[in-house]
Amino acid sequence: MSPAPALTFPPELLLAAQGIRVAFFDIDGVLTDGGLYLGADGETLKRFHILDGLGLKLLQRAGITPAVITGRDSPPLRRRLEALGITHVHYGTEDKRPAAEQTLARLGLDWSQAAGIGDDWPDLPVLTRCAFAAAPANAHAEVRARARYVTQAAGGHGAAREFCDLLLVASGRYAALLEAYG
Repeated sequence: MSPAPALTFPPELLLAAQGIRVAFFDIDGVLTDGGLYLGADGETLKRFHILDGLGLKLLQRAGITPAVITGRDSPPLRRRLEALGITHVHYGTEDKRPAAEQTLARLGLDWSQAAGIGDDWPDLPVLTRCAFAAAPANAHAEVRARARYVTQAAGGHGAAREFCDLLLVASGRYAALLEAYG
């Protein structure tokens, strides 16, 4: 028999995160460190954390749909999201609320079944409507103030994984998923 999972969250946090069926993610500042790396020829380079990628895949296995709404678009970003199997994506979207509402409608869900993680003001229209909102440790102060949960990790350094893990524990699927790696 495997030992109990080492990861725990306060019960009131887990209660608030129960029933989530879709999780909205920003890219820059959440799945990346928010920096823009520009090559000599003007190409944009992005750095993704491998822990975050597995977290997104685990959400899918647990029946929670990851959805991305980002103000940017680039070939590296598209390649990364395709590699993770994320199909609900809105690229180049500055007004994120309508994009989230389209995703909810497509999935037959409502805001009460949605969680989100973002780091700056453009994310607030989604975060303030979600049943559960989170922010990376290095998010803007206004976003952190409105988030139910602020991760210990910074954006691009495991914050998205921490958010995924919380949702997985709240869903009751974390231990079984962990056991599969036992």
